[in-house]
Amino acid sequence: MSETALKAPGVPDANRWKALAFIAIAQLMVVLDATIVNIAMPSAQQDLGISDGNRQWIVTAYALAFGGLLLFGGRIADLWGRKRAFVTGLAGFAAASALGGAATNEAMMFGARALQGAFGALLAPAALSLLAVMFTDAKERAKAFGIYGAIAGGGGAVGLILGGFLTEYLDWRWTFFVNIPFAIVAAAGAYFVIREPEGGRNRSSLDIPGVILSTLGLVSLVYGFTRAESEGWSDSLTVAMFVASGVLLLAFVIVEAKVKAPLLPLRVITERNRGGVYLSLGLAIIAMFGLFLFLTYYLQVVKGYSPVKTGFAFLPMIAGMITGSTQIGTRLMTRVAPRLLMGPGFLVAALGMLLLTRLEIGSSYAAVLLPAMLLLGLGMGTAFMPAMSLATYGIEPRDAGVASAMVNTSQQVGGAIGTALLNTIAASATTSYIKDHIAGAASRPQQQLVQLEGMVHGYTSAIWFAVGILVAAAAIALTLITAGKPELGPATGEGATDAEDAVQIPVVAH
Repeated sequence: MSETALKAPGVPDANRWKALAFIAIAQLMVVLDATIVNIAMPSAQQDLGISDGNRQWIVTAYALAFGGLLLFGGRIADLWGRKRAFVTGLAGFAAASALGGAATNEAMMFGARALQGAFGALLAPAALSLLAVMFTDAKERAKAFGIYGAIAGGGGAVGLILGGFLTEYLDWRWTFFVNIPFAIVAAAGAYFVIREPEGGRNRSSLDIPGVILSTLGLVSLVYGFTRAESEGWSDSLTVAMFVASGVLLLAFVIVEAKVKAPLLPLRVITERNRGGVYLSLGLAIIAMFGLFLFLTYYLQVVKGYSPVKTGFAFLPMIAGMITGSTQIGTRLMTRVAPRLLMGPGFLVAALGMLLLTRLEIGSSYAAVLLPAMLLLGLGMGTAFMPAMSLATYGIEPRDAGVASAMVNTSQQVGGAIGTALLNTIAASATTSYIKDHIAGAASRPQQQLVQLEGMVHGYTSAIWFAVGILVAAAAIALTLITAGKPELGPATGEGATDAEDAVQIPVVAH
């Protein structure tokens, strides 16, 4: 390996801040892609002749590949080296995006989306684990993860704005092509700037049974929730997917406890603080993903906003996330315990969500949506930033890739659960409301009004559940996470069993 690729352990990399810029560009591209394509879906569906029954695969193909291969991607990053995995992931993501933009039929589109997901599963853990091994000083780490957390939290809303512009003023194909310059800049910068710490690779043999079981188990889980949204929870294939997922993931845990070089060393997730982060972050994402969906529909269908105007309506949330992550979280991260940022952060977000339970057809944006989005952004930004850092802090370099992959996995699985679960609750409440009120609507306009009222009633019913989920995330963060602040010295993770597995964690709190 050349001198430019590696640096001696313990010596801060002089180019680490430049490297952060290129890692941030790559992360923004991946997060943008999660929402930017949603706005382009109607146009792409019409152009490519995709049926209503199959259109979900534009999203599902990506989600299955990304969620299913994340642990494998994290292990590959540990094996190959994070820089190589990062650059390879970017190159592959750019090529898959070009294929998606040039798609001429549904098979080409679905294949491109699956490839995007596969390369994203290689890229995302490599990006986060590079930050974990490059930024070890507490204050510098706070700033770096503040930036990363703001992008991870707010990038999805930026995608709504950019997707609206590209779809409305150019063409849906540009929602794919726009990834290419992002990827080229990030890959070129990373190739010349990033120098990975020496001795950080995990050169153990690949755990093939673990790869197969985890991939199939996660794919079954994500597909089960995705199918539940469209076909219902009692659908036989939906139930079969959940059963298969449970069996496969249980078998995966048993295998990982026994093999010499596991794909996911159980020390990574059984350490109390890290486990608390994965669980609370996953719950928070469940609430957030459902919210994005409901607010997008509310603004466009009920309020009649254009795609671009809808995107701009999310700006207060982005501003709140950036402020919470880079100002509140970064400034307090080295002064207070992580749980004292994560717990209150999730509660502030829950308060914002609570305001949205007051939504009605004629609700004022300034009076209801604006303060709710600001509180949501501030709370989630404040909580996300220390969560991202704590999930990888003190991890042995050989485990950095899989620890980072677990952050992404909790987000991806949380997103699939949130979309399916909250959408089902909303749909059921809407159907019930319309059934109870449609009889009293004599004219066509009155019937349309009842239908819109039913939609809003469905959204608010689901948002109540989201409030509860965020409160549960706060409770888990406050009770499970016990790490102390950096000034008090590193704390040994309670899940460690020997000197080699001891995990040092500061108090900081994807």
